[in-house]
Amino acid sequence: MIDFHAIAPELILAATAVLVLVVDLYTDRKVVSSYISIAGALATAAALATLVGERRETFGGSFVLDNYALLFKALFLGALLLVLLMSKRYIDKGGYYQGEFYFLLLSSFVGMLLMPSSRDLLMLFISLEIVSATGFILAGLRKGDARSNEGSLKFLLIGVLSTAVMLFGMSLVYGLAGSIKLAEIATAVPALTGPDRSLMVMSMFLIITGFAFKVSAAPFHFWAPDTYEGSPVPVAAFLSVASKAAGFAGLLLVTFIAFADLADAWAPAFGFLAAFTMLMGNVIALAQTSMVRLLAYSSVAQAGYMLVPFAAGASDPASRNEAFSAVLVYLLLYGITNLGAFAVVTLIAQRQPSNLIADYRGLGQRSPGLAIAMSVFLLSLAGIPPLAGFYAKLVVFRSVLGTGDPWLLALALFMALMTVVALFYYLSIVLRMWQTEAPEGAGELRIPVPYGLAIGLSTLGVFLLGVLPGLLVQLAPASSLIAGR
Repeated sequence: MIDFHAIAPELILAATAVLVLVVDLYTDRKVVSSYISIAGALATAAALATLVGERRETFGGSFVLDNYALLFKALFLGALLLVLLMSKRYIDKGGYYQGEFYFLLLSSFVGMLLMPSSRDLLMLFISLEIVSATGFILAGLRKGDARSNEGSLKFLLIGVLSTAVMLFGMSLVYGLAGSIKLAEIATAVPALTGPDRSLMVMSMFLIITGFAFKVSAAPFHFWAPDTYEGSPVPVAAFLSVASKAAGFAGLLLVTFIAFADLADAWAPAFGFLAAFTMLMGNVIALAQTSMVRLLAYSSVAQAGYMLVPFAAGASDPASRNEAFSAVLVYLLLYGITNLGAFAVVTLIAQRQPSNLIADYRGLGQRSPGLAIAMSVFLLSLAGIPPLAGFYAKLVVFRSVLGTGDPWLLALALFMALMTVVALFYYLSIVLRMWQTEAPEGAGELRIPVPYGLAIGLSTLGVFLLGVLPGLLVQLAPASSLIAGR
């Protein structure tokens, strides 16, 4: 029997997506789509609130609602509301097909809500493809822009390739384990020996490769800068936070549940992947002149930081749970910070569509409030205390330093070095906003209400969770209990 209460958030959001598309066909007032979308997101959040503290299963255990899923779903709905707020005026005035935009955006978030509740390979694959397929179209929504076409095509081609690799790996896992359920795969893996175990390790890495594309880990990251730059700015924000978080939600389930017994194989690989991702993201970001491309490479580097705790996966169960919790905390704090930064970029892009870093010269003179908010977001991404980004990096350092392994200590040292490198390009933008003269003829920037709300909520979150991280940390350990299963 289907537990409709457990899947109520997904049903409400899916119904909202269909309603937006239908209403858009019969009304000329395109602004209605944004209001329906916001109302649907709030209704979905209300439905999710009724499930707090419960654990439910449906579809034969393929869909599970627990603390882990609830935490991710709350993150996705928060991200959806912020993206909708920053999209309203941008999409209204940009000549985009609004009904299609909001339908695709809401549909993508349906896939995201399904992802953390998925407990078998088929559900994981379907959830990921809902997110990816809609993302391909959203990235190419600026059809008259060659950069948008190029970015969307790269996203599509590399996405299809990674999907094929992942699906091949899943089919091999099913053949070896005799099941697609994550818990049953975890039970079957320890019994494999010889060539079968080696084949399972190879299959596991094929699946991880597919998720590595989604989280834009190097060397699977090269679609991200062009795709972010060519997309409408709110879509770039969505890809950099919500889409990445969906990939990490699936990656955590695959590694810490299905292949927990193979941690000796995947943990060192994640260590090298994290180091290479941090290196590529931070070093290339130093040379960027476009704000969106800089945030794209910054997003790649942030993915590297989030991959660091995976390297501690082969440690004892206590360290493994702490690593699991560190990824959750970092994702949540990064999401709030990065969405705030993109809200500022979206607002400035309406005045200066080139999205150059030079456009931020003298922003402190033209709009002090906006410059303060952007400075907060950039310094939080850099890890400056007492902002949220500092605590996010602290929990990652703690997750690897607590193991005592020499190679993990070396990885932590490399992460510290990369954090210093990142400080250069974040700080250069902050100095440009406050210590340079505004371009001649540049007027004061007014902040419309939707942007003010998105930026204000993000700024408050960055400060509040930086000063009082216990508000969030109390939730993450409860969710991390799933890692011990």
